[in-house]
Amino acid sequence: MNKEAEVKETKKPKKENKNEKIIEELNEKIGLLEDKNKRLQAEFINYRTRTDNEKSELIKYEGEGIIKKILDVTDDFERAILMDDNDLSDEVSLFLKGFKMIYTRLLGILDEMDVKVLDIEGKEFDPITSEAVLTEHDDSKPENVVLEVLKKGYTYKGKLIRPAMVKVNK
Repeated sequence: MNKEAEVKETKKPKKENKNEKIIEELNEKIGLLEDKNKRLQAEFINYRTRTDNEKSELIKYEGEGIIKKILDVTDDFERAILMDDNDLSDEVSLFLKGFKMIYTRLLGILDEMDVKVLDIEGKEFDPITSEAVLTEHDDSKPENVVLEVLKKGYTYKGKLIRPAMVKVNK
């Protein structure tokens, strides 16, 4: 029986070593899976945050397309109103007075929607907010200053939606 007891004792450590290795391997796999799970959770949170931000931007600027179209109409109103400076008949002048009322109301609506005109005349030319379409030399003014705004630029809720077309001093 001594031999049998010795055989059993020698088999136990091998079995225990084997079980310990398996446990170690499984713990390692568990650690890797936990790490992978945490990374996936972080990626999902980042994805959700990013899509939420994109959605809020879309909602914030939802009217941008129609506002751009309305700005073209505003430009047409401004051109028509400028005709009133010429010596026109009283009838046409009254007609243009109605245009001015509509134009003023339209500007009020745009202002309520947080559409702002860029105030850049007489200021230094900024290629981000303006597009230089003409240059002119005026010694009385500093170089690279906007001399005239040919087409107004606008922002919508702080975002540039149309750059101004300007004449710059060179």
